[in-house]
Amino acid sequence: MADVSSGLPGRMGGGAVRHDWTRDEAEALYNLPFPDLMFLAQSVHRRHFDPTRLETASLLSIKTGGCPEDCGYCSQSAHYDTGLKATKLMDQDAVIATARRAKAAGAERFCMAAAWRSPRDRDLDQVCDMVSAVKDLGLETCVTLGMLTPPQAQRLKQAGLDFYNHNVDTSPEFYDQIITTRTLQDRIDTLAHVREAGIKVCCGGIIGMGEAVDDRLGMLVLLANLDAHPDSVPINMWNEVKGVPVNDTADRPDPIALVRLIAVARILMPRSVVRLSAGRQYMSDELQSLCLLAGANSIFIGDVLLTTANPQADRDADLLARLGMTSSLSGRSGAASEMAESSLV
Repeated sequence: MADVSSGLPGRMGGGAVRHDWTRDEAEALYNLPFPDLMFLAQSVHRRHFDPTRLETASLLSIKTGGCPEDCGYCSQSAHYDTGLKATKLMDQDAVIATARRAKAAGAERFCMAAAWRSPRDRDLDQVCDMVSAVKDLGLETCVTLGMLTPPQAQRLKQAGLDFYNHNVDTSPEFYDQIITTRTLQDRIDTLAHVREAGIKVCCGGIIGMGEAVDDRLGMLVLLANLDAHPDSVPINMWNEVKGVPVNDTADRPDPIALVRLIAVARILMPRSVVRLSAGRQYMSDELQSLCLLAGANSIFIGDVLLTTANPQADRDADLLARLGMTSSLSGRSGAASEMAESSLV
């Protein structure tokens, strides 16, 4: 039997945790014959995870729209007419009720998202109360609130926050074509503040905005070369949004190209949870299955991802049952229909 890793340069095939990956190495992995790439990714995956187990999470938009950032893909930016009405921060009781329904539907982690550039202290007070209350339900907690200062990160940690989501979105080279109101370094600084506070990092990006394959690999190399790999790496496929600039450049990835990217993410960041995030409504069961085989081991459940569609959890439970895989959805078929239409990214 051929040694898949024998033709790879250096330590690429060893599955070691590294922080010195190059673009050339990532490209060499990406371009492996598909059976070899899948074998290598699955081998790495099995060293660190149960390959039959899938993590489930739910995301609620607790403050929607009106964001001052100009992210060219986002329905919530105040710069574009997307037809989305801005809302105030949700009442805590409504948030906790949604979290209870999410837990009953099979979510292990509950994520709360607010469309801010950065939170004001009085808003952060309310979010910290929500975090503590969700934590008391027995759920892991995650928030995404924009940029944070070190003291704000410390306050969230004291409230019991487990994860903070702050995506880099794309490669350093493509970043300025998508966003001008916040630099990539701003994002990396927030990740550092979160880490220093002792909060786990959830950080990934978006594909299908018109970027090249090299940009997708560049995003993964950026994440893999951080001082610590993100604990969770969400891979989002751009959802069509009316009125935003990315409509002019968007190009949905070829399905096999998506699977290759998931496999490279698994190899570059062997201990990170790799999450299939936005865009799953565009994926067939067969494509999702290949992504799971390539090393993805987390999904969002619920009917909505912030402001865009997501597969229903009953469909997810059925797929996992057919694959012989387990998650908190196991045995809960039908429960997901009770979730509010405001879950998920």
